[in-house]
Amino acid sequence: MKALKPVSLLIHLVMLILAVSWLYPFIWMVIASFKDTAQIYTTGLFDGRFSLDNYAFLFDNSARADKPFLRTLFNSMFIAITITASVTLTSTLVGYAVAKIQFRGQKAFKNLLILQMVFPAFMFIIPQFVLMRELGLINSYSAMILPFMMSAWGIFMVSQSFKGTPNDYIYAAKLDHASLWGILRHVMMPLNKSILAIVALFTFSSAWDNFLWPLIVMREAEKMPFSVLLATFSKSYGVYLGPVMAGAVVQTLPVVILFILFRKYFLQGMSLSLK
Repeated sequence: MKALKPVSLLIHLVMLILAVSWLYPFIWMVIASFKDTAQIYTTGLFDGRFSLDNYAFLFDNSARADKPFLRTLFNSMFIAITITASVTLTSTLVGYAVAKIQFRGQKAFKNLLILQMVFPAFMFIIPQFVLMRELGLINSYSAMILPFMMSAWGIFMVSQSFKGTPNDYIYAAKLDHASLWGILRHVMMPLNKSILAIVALFTFSSAWDNFLWPLIVMREAEKMPFSVLLATFSKSYGVYLGPVMAGAVVQTLPVVILFILFRKYFLQGMSLSLK
């Protein structure tokens, strides 16, 4: 095994220090979630008494504060999974049309996708709110799902990846009398699963952490997502720092688990998208 050169060793050391400094707040958050509120600031990082009391308070006793965290956790999961499935499916269908099918107005449609990605999302909040109000969907799950069922970014990413897939695969599938859905399911999606994984991961993360839009359209605590209820709990009951840290861990955990499970496809997709 070759020894590292001094310059390379120094670079690796700096990268290690930066990685530890970046991970430290998350490590502190996880450890603090197992401590009593009084011990979080008065003891060392690994000192004090560790227990699951904060998590028990969050999900068992929070009803006393009118904060149904367990219900809102299922709300977040339902909303995020529905939006992710919808965006992945629509990005695949529309992305295939943009990449492999010639139609009138194709160039204008591509420009519209790029234009929509340029504008920040908050510019569309008021028109979306007015639309949801006119449809009578305020304070409903539909109001949190319908505006996000398609993604211009997802369509653009998938279409760019589909462009790199040789048409010979499509011609071969058509010779075997494959339908459009058969081509997508058995040819295009397996060959481009890395990009689809990126779209799904980023969509889930965005839907899971979405805060501003649910805060605007939801009124009842039982219909709110977990992120909104945790923020209101932190504002009203800031003295309960332990349960707040436990809620932050719960809020972060699903995204971390998904990244660990699909990191291979994520890294492959990132390398392809940067080429």
